[in-house]
Amino acid sequence: MTRPSARALIEATVDPGSFRSWDEPIDRAAYDAGYLAVLRRAQERAGTDEAVLTGRASIRGHAAALVVSEFGFLGGSIGVATAERIVAAVRRATRERLPLIAAPASGGTRMQEGTPAFVRMVEISRAVVAHKAAGLPYLVYLRHPTTGGVFASWGSLGHVAVAEPGALIGFLGPLVYRTLRGEPFPEGVQVAENLVDKGILDAVVPAGELADIAARALALLSGTPGPDAPARAPRAAGGDPGSALTGGDAEASTGERAASRPAGSDAWSSIGSDAWSSITLTRRPDRPGVRELLRHAADDVLPLHGTQLGETDDALLLALTSFSGNPCVLVGQDRRTQSQHRPLGPAALRGARRGMRIAQELRLPLICVIDTPGADLSAAAEEGALAGEIARCLAEMVELTVPTVSVLLGEGTGGGALALLPSRRVIAAGNAWLSPLPPEGASAILHGGPEQAPAVARRQRVRAADLLAEGIVHAVVPEHVPAHEDPAGFARRIADECVRQIALQR
Repeated sequence: MTRPSARALIEATVDPGSFRSWDEPIDRAAYDAGYLAVLRRAQERAGTDEAVLTGRASIRGHAAALVVSEFGFLGGSIGVATAERIVAAVRRATRERLPLIAAPASGGTRMQEGTPAFVRMVEISRAVVAHKAAGLPYLVYLRHPTTGGVFASWGSLGHVAVAEPGALIGFLGPLVYRTLRGEPFPEGVQVAENLVDKGILDAVVPAGELADIAARALALLSGTPGPDAPARAPRAAGGDPGSALTGGDAEASTGERAASRPAGSDAWSSIGSDAWSSITLTRRPDRPGVRELLRHAADDVLPLHGTQLGETDDALLLALTSFSGNPCVLVGQDRRTQSQHRPLGPAALRGARRGMRIAQELRLPLICVIDTPGADLSAAAEEGALAGEIARCLAEMVELTVPTVSVLLGEGTGGGALALLPSRRVIAAGNAWLSPLPPEGASAILHGGPEQAPAVARRQRVRAADLLAEGIVHAVVPEHVPAHEDPAGFARRIADECVRQIALQR
């Protein structure tokens, strides 16, 4: 389908001559020569310096801030600099009391930048949540295509969410699905009109009508009708849609986070020092998971069942528990129950949100255990609002006021892992890892097949040591021997570090 550029969409939507760019030059000094060449080619092709344009404009007389993706720049992918530009724009909109309109068109995280770029989706979501908490409207116009981490975070948080006709909108891109499953994604599922039918989006709106619907929404949400407010209704489907990663330490520097290591962590790096060896170890069927953590280290466990909305998903364990006399709520992904036939789905994340609410209501610490090969890759999950549930987990976690700890226990793949990541303190087991996609999927995007997965994993900085250096985690619990060789000791060390990190937040 014809895809208007970011500038063309802005010009067609805002009042003539009203757009004022907020974009600052990108500092690329830290990039290597190979990646710089890729970025230069992307800039020449797209005519923009990054995959997003931001600024201020008026639409039918209504002032608004804009964040508009440029798909021609590396598929609209979100790198670190892209995310920083978006966060800066959202925060400026909040300071200036401006409604915010986002128009993403993106394949998600930029694979060339790996995990450091992937976790920036949390920062963008945090900024959007703060914007909404300030009582300011947030409108989203999903363009063709919008997939991956963008749809599963800030793309799914709008007060009003509409999409281009026929746009591909989904959690997982078709190429990655085909690579991982060996078959094409079912037709007609990841299409804007279908998502309207399923209640995931509000309407389908052609680009030529965006100004009208945006002006109407801004008038209704702000209570200040503009002089040219239109009477036209949206055309629904079928003819009728910040700052740092951890909340309490939003301004903490990477160095401050890296300094917060548990005793003995200097020795941990000799275990799992290679990314692919860590990934292989965490995929072992005998690696201890959340159930072993509770069995060996909890004082008592009272399991809770289901979402209280008529759903249950045993890919996620929800319990009231206690470690060393410290009561808490635990939300944990149970890797052993997850498989291609029983993956982590939307109901599991709704169960996680139940745990978040209980923790907040009872003023108990929340511990989130991340251990997943990835969320459900199916038509049912797409139509069950999996991406929206990931986004809502992010939004609810960043607003919690109780002590929160996220534990990277083993596998940390994609949006399923990201959904439980934004705690105030994040710890990782020595061999744990975090990646925007299974390495085989990332290899498919970058190299056309899964064969380069080990090399891609190393470049994407997925392992615990890299996460500590990047400030994504605050502490690493060493595996002096791999966890499966000493599950009880491993569980106790993880629990002790959770207790320590909770105490730091009291």
